[in-house]
Amino acid sequence: MHPVDTITLAIYYAALGLLVIYSLHRLHLVRLRSKLEAPPAADAPMRRWPSVTVQLPVFNEPNVIARLIDAAAALEYPGELRIQVLDDSTDATSSIAAGRVAAARSRGVRIDHVRRDSRSGYKAGALAHGMALGDPDELFAVFDADFVPPRDLLMRMVPSFADPSVGMVQARWGHLNARESALTRVEAIYLDAHFAVESAARHLRGCFFNFNGTGGIWRRAAIEDAGGWSASTLTEDLDLSYRAQLAAWKFVFLPDVVVPAELPSTASGFHRQQHRWAKGSIQTARKILPRLLRSDLPAHVKSEAAFHLTNNVAYLLTVVVALLLVPAIVIRQRLGIGWTVVIDIALFVASTGSVVLFYIEGQRWAGRPRLAIRDLLCVLPVGVGMSVCNAAAVIEGAVQYGGYFERTPKRGSTNRAPAERRPRVPLAEAILAIFFSAAMATFIAARQWASLPFVMLFLSGYGSAAIGGLRERLAWAQR
Repeated sequence: MHPVDTITLAIYYAALGLLVIYSLHRLHLVRLRSKLEAPPAADAPMRRWPSVTVQLPVFNEPNVIARLIDAAAALEYPGELRIQVLDDSTDATSSIAAGRVAAARSRGVRIDHVRRDSRSGYKAGALAHGMALGDPDELFAVFDADFVPPRDLLMRMVPSFADPSVGMVQARWGHLNARESALTRVEAIYLDAHFAVESAARHLRGCFFNFNGTGGIWRRAAIEDAGGWSASTLTEDLDLSYRAQLAAWKFVFLPDVVVPAELPSTASGFHRQQHRWAKGSIQTARKILPRLLRSDLPAHVKSEAAFHLTNNVAYLLTVVVALLLVPAIVIRQRLGIGWTVVIDIALFVASTGSVVLFYIEGQRWAGRPRLAIRDLLCVLPVGVGMSVCNAAAVIEGAVQYGGYFERTPKRGSTNRAPAERRPRVPLAEAILAIFFSAAMATFIAARQWASLPFVMLFLSGYGSAAIGGLRERLAWAQR
């Protein structure tokens, strides 16, 4: 065998094998979620309701800012409550926010419209700035611009802080526009599995899980013990979460407490959001994982943290498998070892089957109806379609700290398109779609039927990403 062939097959099977390990880990989370009993929710009467500051960090979100402020101003709470609109906007958002703040204040709501001289530190900087203002409240609830907290949310979450060792309480995200399109349906499926399976399983097993940037409440002491908010990564929420838990603070996940939010309505917005999360998670892994692995934490906590913080590496592995799939098939056919496609099929079934079951169980634990076939068929291709963008994010996160925090624009209840920068041209996805189209035609002509499922998965993923991206780019140019 030629050395190039050997190296190609070795890299291909190494990447595919690691991808299967990450996929089977999701099966492990499904098993944990089904096996472990959730503790009863805190329902003891509160002796004292601690003071709460509701922080609303916003940047250029004119379509949703009024809805957010109105929902926050309507929150019910028997203790001391104040609201901070942490507004770093440079557009009409600020004038809209000022009007809604004034209206709320006229009704007796304790609410402040906080403006900074610069956007230093982005969201982390805004949250830290808000903490430094005014009275030292005990708890801080955070809601992003696209969230609509229900009136009783604080009443349902704050009792968990009766345990003085609890540093953060996270609610599950709901979805305001899940049925809007095929894209938002898949996004909802992804998030339901993340919360209802991943976060729940980690919480029940006593492993680390994270504040998700919004829809949660922090204890001031936990933030300060962990060193405060930091903009050294693009996922300041994940970073602070791990530092706080390393400082021995407990986290609580409340799967039955749901705070609805709007999902990104465009593929470009969704991909930018995922890129930020993927890059930030790898930055956090670089920053936190060495310290965590050297700690005295139990082995199962360390291993779960390693999977959690490096999970986005699976996107880089997906791209490697995509690039080497056809060369590997050709090499095996030329060497007369085409029978090894059986290994590929076994690994393919193990990987995709685990992922599909993970999302099916996510819907079940989130109390959703059974997944429709059309939505189930979209789950894997959408993941493949964003693998190029997220693989780039993984590489960036491995060599960079910090970066520009780009918000995900939302449509809100208006009919206006979300304000966003020009969508990128999906050149890499288009090239890969053309490549797999040619591979599909070639394998059909050669009657290599066993190879078609792999090719079809990548073709559908990259093809849909390319078509969707080009359509959005053209629509943007016409506006």
